[in-house]
Amino acid sequence: MYNDYIPVVVFTALAIGLLAAPLVIQHLVSPRHNKRNDKLMSYECGEVPEGSAWVKFNVRFYIIALVFIIFDVEVVFLFPWAAVYQSFIAQGQGLLVLFEMLMFVIILTVGFAYVWVKGDLDWVKMQLKYAHGRYSKLGVDKK
Repeated sequence: MYNDYIPVVVFTALAIGLLAAPLVIQHLVSPRHNKRNDKLMSYECGEVPEGSAWVKFNVRFYIIALVFIIFDVEVVFLFPWAAVYQSFIAQGQGLLVLFEMLMFVIILTVGFAYVWVKGDLDWVKMQLKYAHGRYSKLGVDKK
């Protein structure tokens, strides 16, 4: 009866081992030196960061990113449709399928026109009150 639980015990031990092994290996292999100021910077890529890591981004960036994702998904839906369109023509349903896809594209085009007319695609460069370096106006530091 207890032999039925051997796979459960083996897989549980394997799961715990696979979770613990990377942590133990990292602890054994990683260098042990004091964290200097370089290690405590926002990011460590060889460049000195300009300003704070808590820079406020304009909300328009997110709106434009969302609109891009929506139209990127539209293209993802167009590729499979284009791949099987010939088979629908052979079955005599080519006009119906073409009309359905045209309706899909028209709805997305109306949405794009709405976003454009609303002005959400206009990129306005923001000016930060206490900007340095590339965030200041024209890239010139104010002193």
